[in-house]
Amino acid sequence: MTALSQQQAKAPDWWRGAVIYQIYPRSFADSNGDGIGDLPGITGKLDYVASLGVDAIWLSPFFPSPMKDFGYDVSDYCGVDPIFGTLDDFDALIARAHALNLKVIIDQVYAHTSDQHAWFEESRSGRKNPKADWYVWADAKADGSPPTNWQSVFGGPAWTWDGRRRQYYLHNFLSSQPQLNVHAEAVQQALLSAAQFWLDRGVDGFRVDAINFAMHDLEMRDNPPAPDTGAIRTRPFDYQLKIYNQSHADIPRFIERLRALTDRYGAKFTVAEVGGDDAEREMKLFTQDDTRFNSAYGFDFLYAPALKPQVVAEVMAGWPDTPGMGWPSWAFENHDAPRAISRWSAPEEREAFGMVKMLLLTCLRGNIFLYYGEELGLTQVDIPFDKLQDPEAIANWPLTLSRDGARTPMPWAADAPSLGFGAAEPWLPVGDDHAALAVDRQEADGASMLAVTRRLLALRKATPALRWGSLEIVEATGDLLVLRRVHGEQAMLCAFNLGSAAMQWTATHPESLRVVESVNGATLDGLPGYGGIVIEEPRPETRAEI
Repeated sequence: MTALSQQQAKAPDWWRGAVIYQIYPRSFADSNGDGIGDLPGITGKLDYVASLGVDAIWLSPFFPSPMKDFGYDVSDYCGVDPIFGTLDDFDALIARAHALNLKVIIDQVYAHTSDQHAWFEESRSGRKNPKADWYVWADAKADGSPPTNWQSVFGGPAWTWDGRRRQYYLHNFLSSQPQLNVHAEAVQQALLSAAQFWLDRGVDGFRVDAINFAMHDLEMRDNPPAPDTGAIRTRPFDYQLKIYNQSHADIPRFIERLRALTDRYGAKFTVAEVGGDDAEREMKLFTQDDTRFNSAYGFDFLYAPALKPQVVAEVMAGWPDTPGMGWPSWAFENHDAPRAISRWSAPEEREAFGMVKMLLLTCLRGNIFLYYGEELGLTQVDIPFDKLQDPEAIANWPLTLSRDGARTPMPWAADAPSLGFGAAEPWLPVGDDHAALAVDRQEADGASMLAVTRRLLALRKATPALRWGSLEIVEATGDLLVLRRVHGEQAMLCAFNLGSAAMQWTATHPESLRVVESVNGATLDGLPGYGGIVIEEPRPETRAEI
């Protein structure tokens, strides 16, 4: 047995330290020429995904939906929307992924449904029916105004009047996304049954959307105003402290029920999306012990205005390797945030910045998410107003940056129509500069972002310290970030220049160190602009002497 095989035999659960590749189904590959990506399209590209060296894929929603919020408004938890294919197509995707040793994680949306879900149609039909309390209904105030001052994420009051019940219903997002009453036992059981449906079909876990919105304050108290921090407020939502319409103390009890279910199916993985002002505390609460989510991720990097050493140091310090501490997950990009390479670097620096960004991501403690196309260095696409699809961007134009710009079609072939995404005009325009970044162009270039990403992911998978080790911030000053990852007797020193100017940095006792990875010309004697280096340090008994 090789040394790596011995390490793998002793390895923690498959998901700990895993690299998970997020696929936005509408935008990955269109197999039937309707301009929208689909499940067969994904299945046809899984060999490419496996070649990256990732451990799992995460599929954003593909369930039946009127698509007001592009699948996050679910009208049937146990089906596939016809635009994406059929349940047979999903089963084929699972089979092919597992044959390639890829795990499959799917989204679950438990805070709300579509207003076209059969549950809501029954609930709104009157105040006396079996599902009357499956959603959050409340009487108007004496003057006819909404029950509370709560505001929706996408703008405007979080309440909409329904004439059939002569009551308001709650929606923390679009008015077409009514809030489920997850306090109700029957609702919890229905959601768990939906999860079981997919577990029985072979999924390897769930990413749970907006879980901190799953329960509301039963006393219907008003949210207090938020202090003015000087930041631009583009939505009424930004003017409140969201104390009573999210973050309810009973949410962990439901999480424990979900975890108990997934544990019955073996080594499954659950990860929560946790956004908002109290995200770090909730991430830790929701991953506490071995009875809740396996992991959680927030928006620390997704909305950060710049990738600076101090930001990384502060975020990592919140997740020490101590008993009882949950296991974090990190993403630099996803379907809700602008492409990081456009957010964090100037156009002329994007190639170099992309390399050091990817190296840093692979060196972080926790699970890491790659967003489709991130391995190519895809840039944010400027979508004109008349082609916008994102309801939040349309409602808050022009102050909210469109999420559509990070959801554009995957470029497979530089010279093909729609860059190889499909035969028809795609649902969003392709990026003007994406042909040069297409998969076929980068496959032919051994120094491309794609080639470097494969190399870095292979390094992480083969290096226990990077995959599972503790993390210590050694230095975070100016543009210099130095961190140490340690697992057993293995220690890796990782140094990054997150600025464009070269800097002097010399590793101590370089004669005893071994360079295992370097990007953009970094060496033991210096870090060029956006240089990064990973160094194996001596064994513990000699490390103390350095």
